[in-house]
Amino acid sequence: MKWRTILLQYCFLFITCVLTALEAVPIDIDKTKVKNTQPVDSAKIEPPSGRLSKELDLVSHHVRTKLDELKRQEVARLRMLIKAKLDSLQDTGIDHHALLKQFDHLNHLNPDKFESTDLDMLIKAATSDLEHYDKARHEEFKKYEMMKEHERREYLKTLNEEKRKEEESKFEEMKKKHENHPKVNHPGSKDQLKEVWEEADGLDPNDFDPKTFFKLHGDRFDININIYFFYVNSDGFLDEQELEALFTKELEKVYDPKNEEDDMVEMEEERLRMREHVMNEVDTNKDRLVTLEEFLKATEKKEFLEPDSWETLDQQQFFTEEELKEYENLISVQEIELKKKADELQKQKEELQRQHEQLEAQKLEYHQVVVQQMEQKKLQGISPSVPGGESKIQSHI
Repeated sequence: MKWRTILLQYCFLFITCVLTALEAVPIDIDKTKVKNTQPVDSAKIEPPSGRLSKELDLVSHHVRTKLDELKRQEVARLRMLIKAKLDSLQDTGIDHHALLKQFDHLNHLNPDKFESTDLDMLIKAATSDLEHYDKARHEEFKKYEMMKEHERREYLKTLNEEKRKEEESKFEEMKKKHENHPKVNHPGSKDQLKEVWEEADGLDPNDFDPKTFFKLHGDRFDININIYFFYVNSDGFLDEQELEALFTKELEKVYDPKNEEDDMVEMEEERLRMREHVMNEVDTNKDRLVTLEEFLKATEKKEFLEPDSWETLDQQQFFTEEELKEYENLISVQEIELKKKADELQKQKEELQRQHEQLEAQKLEYHQVVVQQMEQKKLQGISPSVPGGESKIQSHI
């Protein structure tokens, strides 16, 4: 992951140079004149990697040289890892190139030069990382909800019957209060986008136009690079962050951080579900970007005009009783293991305390013997500093 990040950072310099040769796009749009804006011709839109590969020769020599150097270092690092693995297995019959294929973020067949293929592979690898990240987020959310329910039930066990009924009544009341919210529009539907058009963009809903809407929210000039993903968003692309921003109004209907009954962790899960749903419906080439062409095709579908009702999280069951029981058993096993470790640590602590007390007792005894010997020497008229006196004391001890 570290080397992917370094390579992507230098890709940023690469893209900065390329952007000087790309078609200019408006950075900001006067919304009072937006109806006169001509939307981007979808036939001219190309995937980011395809456009960048055409401009590869425009990159400065310094940036290209650095990218080549980083690629050589990364390939060398991977080969060293493979060699170490082979040495540990003492198996020299394995093909190095076959092993290198497991590292899917660079073209190892050309180890000396960074090409557009490497950029495509980096983007695909980072996209795969993001997909795994989204999946992990769903799993963590499910565990979060099961832990909430587990703790609630455990707390009820500590109450008497009267208090338990009060607590359960309060729980049901909060649940109903949360469920009592305005209708949530289907994400990506015409109604949902028109609401953004009117409330967020401040435009007349009767003038709603999909092309203009896309240009308002997708035609921005920004470059984003992070540890997982890198994309160029200009001249007609909606990325995942921009999509999620479109759902804010819908989420505000259901969740308010000031309300005790609204869980902000659930809000982020709802946002993720909305984004994944729209991407699954619109992003036909699965590159995690929505082009104008993909967007307009989606607006022609029946689901855009007459969508099914959107089921919010409060209408769904996150887990079954069997899954909760299994999770509680897992927690129980973990608690037993933690208790064992705690008991072992307590025993070690007690043993260390015993040894400390023993050493303190020995130290006190040693001190008493030394004092006694010195008193005896004084009574015999022998100075403790006489040569050999110290050794005699030590010998006696």
